[in-house]
Amino acid sequence: MKEAIKKNNATRFFNETRIEDGFFVLSYRNDDDKVISVERDVDSSFIQFHFCLKGKSAFLFNNGSYVLDISEESSLLLYNPERDLPINLKIYPNSWMVSIVISIKKFHGLFSQEADYISFLNKENKENKYYKDGGISPSMSISLNQVINYNLNEIIKPLYFKAKAYELLSLYFNRSEDADIEQCPFLADESNVTKIKRAKDIMISKMAEPPTLQELSEEINLSLKKLKEGFKQIYGDTVYGFLFDYKMEVARKLLESGAHNVNEVGLKVGYSTGSHFIAAFKKKYGTTPKKYVQSS
Repeated sequence: MKEAIKKNNATRFFNETRIEDGFFVLSYRNDDDKVISVERDVDSSFIQFHFCLKGKSAFLFNNGSYVLDISEESSLLLYNPERDLPINLKIYPNSWMVSIVISIKKFHGLFSQEADYISFLNKENKENKYYKDGGISPSMSISLNQVINYNLNEIIKPLYFKAKAYELLSLYFNRSEDADIEQCPFLADESNVTKIKRAKDIMISKMAEPPTLQELSEEINLSLKKLKEGFKQIYGDTVYGFLFDYKMEVARKLLESGAHNVNEVGLKVGYSTGSHFIAAFKKKYGTTPKKYVQSS
């Protein structure tokens, strides 16, 4: 492996976590004001999933003669059985990236009974190269943030990252556009998708005092049934399930900033009492806000 970043400090880091043979997770964080570069040899037997959580990065191919950008909240799948695809990545200032690299043999084993569900694994396509860009759902964003901001014991890191890698792959393929439309035909209507996304934005903007589902459905002019079904299809969770995860992620970041005490953070994300916030935080992260801050 070649690395342009060999240190792990407060402003930038590159980490590689080996899950098992033929399966590893790379995480990159550049909070600096300079572009940084990472190079890593990857041969043709691997499939790559890249997720840009924040900022922007760029992949360089053929010694820099071809550049493929990946922007904030975007994903990129790369697979070419005919040639090696080494990672040659430029990470721009204030950018975060997570990559899952897994051998095609191991990956195929995950879907051996359902190969036709993953279009590039079927018999017609399995020898073809496959590039695909896409978005990052809120559920994926939460998992990616947990990878980037990992602060548990190093001994359990491979186990934790293995769980997160499987979770991310599950969420990635769960939001297949074709599968979504087949399971919930109204999503083929672009106006309905826009309404669901607007519902998500409303819940985020009013997270401290969120509307009821009925109020939300009336505001976006979509039936309650379609709101529930569509939200689950697009974001992989119920409206309030999504909001809970979002609020806990906001709370976690506020606690890490050190600018607010536990009660203040609870109020900011919509909990009128400290005890209710503490109980919710513990339900999500398995520890109290105070202990979380102490371990950070």
